[in-house]
Amino acid sequence: MSNPLPVLTHYQRIGGAEKIHRLVDRFYHLMDELPESYGIRKMHAPSLSGANDKLFKFLSGWLGGPQLFIQEFGEPFLRRRHFPFSIGNSERDQWMMCMNQALSDVIEDEALRVELSIALSKVADHMRNREG
Repeated sequence: MSNPLPVLTHYQRIGGAEKIHRLVDRFYHLMDELPESYGIRKMHAPSLSGANDKLFKFLSGWLGGPQLFIQEFGEPFLRRRHFPFSIGNSERDQWMMCMNQALSDVIEDEALRVELSIALSKVADHMRNREG
């Protein structure tokens, strides 16, 4: 009887903290630079460093690594935290455009990119709090 292969978390498959940092940095660089993401960029502070730090910490735990966000801020309650912002289809799509491009630029494993894009699109869709 052979030993089953260990199941790796997405955190392990992506390459740990260093790779998540690269993904988040690329995501916010795209948000800052692409004219098509203006709608979501204007929802953020002039400096994206705080948002960058929070997204890194959230993704660390969400992907199966250290629960850095929960340790510092408590449970994510993402929809509640985003409720002050008007988020509709356009904002969701802008966020996903930046994230999908960042995934494409940073993650070599195509299957992992697809898995993460599908999962993140569900999260982004859940953030919508207004029609349209």
